[in-house]
Amino acid sequence: MRKQTMQRDWIATARTLNEALPYLQRYEGATVVIKFGGNAMGDDEAMNSFARDIVLMRQVGVNPVVVHGGGPMINDLLKRLNVSSEFVHGKRVTDAATMEVVEMVLAGRVNKRIVQAISDAGGRAVGLTGKDAKLMVCDQTDPDLGFVGTPSEMDPTVLTKLFEAEIIPVIAPIGMGRNGETFNVNGDTAAGAVAAALKADRLLLLTDVEGVKDQDGKVITELKAHDIIDLTTAGVIAGGMIPKTETALMALNGGVRAVVILDGRTPNACLLELFTEHGAGSLIRQG
Repeated sequence: MRKQTMQRDWIATARTLNEALPYLQRYEGATVVIKFGGNAMGDDEAMNSFARDIVLMRQVGVNPVVVHGGGPMINDLLKRLNVSSEFVHGKRVTDAATMEVVEMVLAGRVNKRIVQAISDAGGRAVGLTGKDAKLMVCDQTDPDLGFVGTPSEMDPTVLTKLFEAEIIPVIAPIGMGRNGETFNVNGDTAAGAVAAALKADRLLLLTDVEGVKDQDGKVITELKAHDIIDLTTAGVIAGGMIPKTETALMALNGGVRAVVILDGRTPNACLLELFTEHGAGSLIRQG
């Protein structure tokens, strides 16, 4: 009985690989930027699964780029160091002391943990920030928010060099200012800017929700840019989904072929989106 069950599993696996062939061919040589964050970052099993997905993508000829966040880890260390934070209109003010902690956590602990997970899965990865090789030059977003930046100039040369060497870039969302400042950049915004600079085939925004939902709470699997604008105006897209859809529109306007907002809690979410007919989450095109 056990042998029959195992045989059925092997047959199902072989069938899945066979059905994935056209998608594997479709994405060979494509650039895919993945924004990684949320609950998966704090869970070892989810982190390792994500790393294996990224290594598999590289193995079949995709050029994956990982851009990560790390808000919960930053909050934890700020609390442990007793660094107090001020808020303006609900947004954290990043003063010099906070920026030092942000850089320490994102460029250090979080970035290297992802690089290590990819290495453990058999891949080769290099950790970067937007300050490296002038990848991400930023302007200050709002003087009231301190050292928070918005990408204004991108130079992806270092990323294309890593692609040539079959190395996976892992980018912490920290940018450089024109006068030597260090800026904290929203992770989704950074991922969108990287994807636009690379004219990526896909930008995958991994979140803690299933995707963009309609007024009845059902996930919308495909949208055009004008749908996003209409749903936002109508108040259907609201709260934390607004920054993600704004990033999607920015990326599309910058030359990204399509953006997908999907649930990073789903096992193998990236592989489901790229290599199966079903896909995952909400696919957004320019239209």
